[in-house]
Amino acid sequence: MENENEGLKAGEYHVWRGVSQRLSEELSSTDFNTWIRPLQMRCDGDDVVVLAPNRWVKEEVERNYWSRILELFASNDLNGQARHMELAVGSQELVTGGPLRAGPRTRFEDGRDNRNEEDAALAAMGQGLNPEFVFETFVVGNSNELAKAGAVRVASACAAKQFHAGTNPLLMYGGVGLGKTHLMHAVGNKILNTAPDMKVLYLSSQNFGNSIVRGIRTHTIQDVTDLYRAVDVLMIDDIQFFAEKSRFQEELFHVFNTLLDRGKQVVLTSDRYPTAIKGLESRLKSRFTGGLPVEVDLPELETRAAILQNKGEAEGVEIPVDVAFHIAERIRSNVRELEGALQRVIASATFADAPVTLDLVERALRDLFAIQNRHITVDHIQQVVVEYFKIRHSDMLSKSRTRAVARPRQLAMCLAKECTNHSLPEIGDRFGGRDHTTVMHACKKIAELRENNNDVAEDYRNLFRLVNQD
Repeated sequence: MENENEGLKAGEYHVWRGVSQRLSEELSSTDFNTWIRPLQMRCDGDDVVVLAPNRWVKEEVERNYWSRILELFASNDLNGQARHMELAVGSQELVTGGPLRAGPRTRFEDGRDNRNEEDAALAAMGQGLNPEFVFETFVVGNSNELAKAGAVRVASACAAKQFHAGTNPLLMYGGVGLGKTHLMHAVGNKILNTAPDMKVLYLSSQNFGNSIVRGIRTHTIQDVTDLYRAVDVLMIDDIQFFAEKSRFQEELFHVFNTLLDRGKQVVLTSDRYPTAIKGLESRLKSRFTGGLPVEVDLPELETRAAILQNKGEAEGVEIPVDVAFHIAERIRSNVRELEGALQRVIASATFADAPVTLDLVERALRDLFAIQNRHITVDHIQQVVVEYFKIRHSDMLSKSRTRAVARPRQLAMCLAKECTNHSLPEIGDRFGGRDHTTVMHACKKIAELRENNNDVAEDYRNLFRLVNQD
């Protein structure tokens, strides 16, 4: 019976991971990282308890997300059985390779968590580090190798208590769901594993803003900012949230300056380069880019497939190479959506007690693939390229060979091959009746230029992002 219960808990754990991934697709990165990512699950007999790290998170989840969590869990629960679910404050230890198990949890008689006031203050501001996000589980490719190298360098220096101005702050920027938060947490985990006495604080920008609001309301703003200034490493996720929020920017500016003056490390992430963030003060833009800015780009096909296989291995599920490439070819927008798709596949395999095959993938992801196919069409790609280069749509179909027209057309053909399931003859036909050899030549030419011409490489990255964004 005990083994049966353990199997049930493992299955429920996969369901919870699937629910979490689904919410990551539905919510903004700020909301997901602030309110959903810190949640954990445990099983108490037939009951499922979702644990929030503190009462602030619990209240926000209860108010805005709990009904959706219940709905998603019920629709994916094992054997169609409805289970009692409770939302509570608490935490638990992570058992590698298995479901989350409950650790000891005590409370004061009045129901408050058993922690001191400083812990409570930190919990109110930050959710801490995710122990699963380490450098060893981060899949490296051409799209992110520089960002990982920079993160490892900063983590190693901080762990040795050797802070360098040239890498301070470390700014990792790029689109949603590409691994910036993973790298940020990996920096913090590396530092604490090597030098546990270091004071490392991870915050979402939303949490930083909330703490400033509470400080102003309760007349304790000095205490809040003093606590930030006392850390050795301050990490803030999604700094684009500060745009148009002058008071937040003012407090952050002073905290930032104090930490740099004291030789402490700051690590930041953003969805774009700071100079492109409208409503961000110039003095902050200058400081954010004054250290080591590194881009995290969209992963290429091989990296996406490697991510799927690594995630499958971590979950104890074998993902065959052909299956990994099949999913990676269809899901191109970001790593978060890729992992969400994999969780659905793993859940389906777990419920059916079957291996992961191409047929199982097609059944599990039928609706996701259908949405992807409807969204990315050759017409959509052509329209994105036309608007990007400010040319006419008729130029895509014309016989003109001038570089101002030919290069955008070649880029559009290459993107159509990469981002759709159309054959080469079908793609050629959509570009004024050209044959498949023209499309092959365009793809080869763009591949060569991306290696040797930074402008073409940047154009391709920008277009790929525009084509795949919602």
